[in-house]
Amino acid sequence: MLAIRAARAFDGERLIEGGVLVLTDADRIVAVEPASVSLPDAWPVDDLSDSTVLPGLIDTHVHLCADSRDGALDRIAGYDDAALGEVIALGLRRQLAAGVTTVRDLGDRGYAALGWRQSVQEGAAPFPGPTILASGPPLTSRRGHCWHLGGEAEGLDGLRLAVSERAHHQVDVVKIMASGGVYTPGTDVTRCQYAADELSLVVEQAHALDLPVTAHAHGLPAVDQAVRAGVDGIEHCSCLTPSGLELPDRLLDALATAQIAVCPTLGRTPGAVPPPALLALMQRTGFTFEARRQLAGRMHRAGVVLLAGSDAGISAGKPHGILPARRSRTSSPAACPPRPPSPPPPPPPRRPVDSATARVDSGPATTPTCCWCRATRWSAYPRCTGSPPSCSAAR
Repeated sequence: MLAIRAARAFDGERLIEGGVLVLTDADRIVAVEPASVSLPDAWPVDDLSDSTVLPGLIDTHVHLCADSRDGALDRIAGYDDAALGEVIALGLRRQLAAGVTTVRDLGDRGYAALGWRQSVQEGAAPFPGPTILASGPPLTSRRGHCWHLGGEAEGLDGLRLAVSERAHHQVDVVKIMASGGVYTPGTDVTRCQYAADELSLVVEQAHALDLPVTAHAHGLPAVDQAVRAGVDGIEHCSCLTPSGLELPDRLLDALATAQIAVCPTLGRTPGAVPPPALLALMQRTGFTFEARRQLAGRMHRAGVVLLAGSDAGISAGKPHGILPARRSRTSSPAACPPRPPSPPPPPPPRRPVDSATARVDSGPATTPTCCWCRATRWSAYPRCTGSPPSCSAAR
């Protein structure tokens, strides 16, 4: 048991002034009371009288096997298991120090992130780490985007087997590379990597196994294909064409109507210089940060579900722990003015994940945040299920 007394709390939607007392039992928040409430003598109190507390943050798109330096994805295949473990540990520590208490890893090597997830769940990790949701190696075409992570799968039979393999490893979400990627030479970000029937098969197979599917999709054709296939989430959703970013009203409406969770993966370290591959794409197509931010704002206004994810770890411009800075620099009123109320959320989960409180202006969080459980297909969408103070549903 632990009580945290603070000057104020942020519950995900509003600031609570006048002093608060957050009561925890093991790894769960059990109540939030006024600071004046008296406690039994046996209940220890952490006095943070000059601080603000809030629920742990959730980064819905990270790569724990990536070392936060330029060329990170290229180096993953070359690490031995011990070195890879050190990279993962450092990334988790950086996330935790930034107040991130849940991460969703969307591309590892050899299911390494899932091994850490199990260690955290069993209390065997070398330090108290964030809750980990993980996809394992992303499905990709032969020599497709991030093929070196070990997720190459071709043809209907090959894809069916790959989905079954991920279910066997108890992944939380199936990720598929629907388009090429910026950092894999020889792939095209504007084109699809799979045929429509192949992507649909992956969605059908995963849903039959009670697993959600999220699709990496930069190109407009891949975004359109992913929506038609019925994916649960889309990463990046850049709607990129050879001439720039284009999101037709028809497709925007479809994204909003289907409540497909979009993670735009915005954000960057201030002053970071884009890696050469990204810089070339920006110059060729107008794939700029500002253009992507405006696109995210348009999706928000249309009622598309947006997730906070950073693509952390893939470069010096996107290191682990960048999420708080990402939110502060991309959530301007001009980009994201108020939108109509969201439709009711999906049914409640069958197995909630633990809650946490993270301190804004000082040390790291020590327990995981709340999110929807992995037992349903909605597990790709972190949402709060606990009592205040709680993180609001991603939107």
